[in-house]
Amino acid sequence: MSEVMEGRRARGGGAARRAERSAVRIECAKFIERNIPNLEILNEEALQIIEANAETILEEIGVNFVENPEALRRWKEAGADVEGTRVRLPKGLARALCKTAPASFVQHARNPERNVTVGGRGLVLAPVYGPPFVRDAEGGRRYATIEDFRKFVKLGYMSKWLHHSGGTVCEPTDVPVNKRHLDMLHAHMTLSDKPYMGSVTAPERAQDSVEMSEILFGGLNGRTVMTSLVNINSPMTFDGIMMGALEVYAKANQAAIVSPFIVGGAMSPVTVAGTLTQVLVEILAGVAYSQLVRKGAPVIAGAFVTSTDMASGAPTFGTPEASLVTYGAGQLVRRLGIPYRSAGAFCGSKLPDAQAAYESANSLNMGLLAGVNFMLHACGWLEGGLVSSFEKFVMDADQLGVIHRIAEGIDMSDNGQAMEALRFVGSGQASHYLGTDHTQANFRTAFWRSDLFDYKPFETWQEEGERDTVRLAGERVAKLLADYQKPAIDPAVEEALNEYVAKKKAATPDTFM
Repeated sequence: MSEVMEGRRARGGGAARRAERSAVRIECAKFIERNIPNLEILNEEALQIIEANAETILEEIGVNFVENPEALRRWKEAGADVEGTRVRLPKGLARALCKTAPASFVQHARNPERNVTVGGRGLVLAPVYGPPFVRDAEGGRRYATIEDFRKFVKLGYMSKWLHHSGGTVCEPTDVPVNKRHLDMLHAHMTLSDKPYMGSVTAPERAQDSVEMSEILFGGLNGRTVMTSLVNINSPMTFDGIMMGALEVYAKANQAAIVSPFIVGGAMSPVTVAGTLTQVLVEILAGVAYSQLVRKGAPVIAGAFVTSTDMASGAPTFGTPEASLVTYGAGQLVRRLGIPYRSAGAFCGSKLPDAQAAYESANSLNMGLLAGVNFMLHACGWLEGGLVSSFEKFVMDADQLGVIHRIAEGIDMSDNGQAMEALRFVGSGQASHYLGTDHTQANFRTAFWRSDLFDYKPFETWQEEGERDTVRLAGERVAKLLADYQKPAIDPAVEEALNEYVAKKKAATPDTFM
């Protein structure tokens, strides 16, 4: 080959490499597989005491299944004592029923590369869920719209460390209550190819979720393609809406997160052990009921727990008591042999400020160490869950990379031990490690680096406008949305989804209640 051709090839290769570096890359990290131990704070005696107390509560006090005669019938046939809406379970019944729930399951995404395994040593990270308000630096705090919702779905798709698109990332209040679930599901299905959550606000909306998923996947064929959040009305009440949604999903082999929603001191006792007892009671009854509906239905045992500011009555986040409950609940759930849901980027702050950062960091780290398998609210949560924040979404999503790195544990391979580098510098052949072969071979991946924080010298930071983290986050939100590229989807499938949504919307009048 001539020197001219060689030169053109070299120049072309350089241009190609520069183009590759500047091209938009939509990366998604694999769900976490922990190589570190769980933090276990309860000894065997304490675990047995809490388990015995929970069985006593189930047998002597029982739980309420309201607005659901079919649930009462199922419980009676299973051997429970049913009096009105009160269901009392003989000792051992709930635990025996829980044994048919799978220890882990795969949630399939429409892009198979995005499939996640829930359970075992895994950790799946999903975004904030449920806030009626949104906040950004420009518009401040306001009611959420469907356009806000779509932006959050796009941000989730563009966020490398998020494994899951989530569910109600914000509540779009400009869409009728009885129809907004259709638009939300449509957004998750078409604007992202990550796994998503189904609607639980009414059994018929859960059924719509199943039917839309059948269109998206060309039939479910026994696959689990949705996770849903089924909250228990603590203390110890299972309402007809949530249980009705659970019934729809269980029958279709779709996963449900059976999750007590507890503000300690108001909805559970003020003590950690008392709260853990109530959490276990509610988990046992909820998971057992899912198995009465369908043996083997995938289920995740949840523990959403925070504490109460006894001066104001407001919920508080990132507190040591919440951490203790989260750690203890993880041990109790693992003894049941089912996946565990808890933790998130929880905070009570009104703004993405220092309070938000401290409380969220505490909450995220406790989730990693507690052995959580499915972490909802992993990014975007603000103001005690009332607000989804665009800036905090990308701040939290960036920090989820730290969770990935810690979960890897310590590399003890020959490369990890770095003996050659230690010998080279230790023998005086170099005064530092920067130029060693070992450093050159590893520097690109040796240290986790934020895609958001400013590590530049003071002078450079000053010249660039003295931008704080919130401003940097706002700029990153804008860049991610500008770089967003919709994942490919079969046009026929998208058209079928469009037709389904349009037909469902036309069939009933709008309601905003």
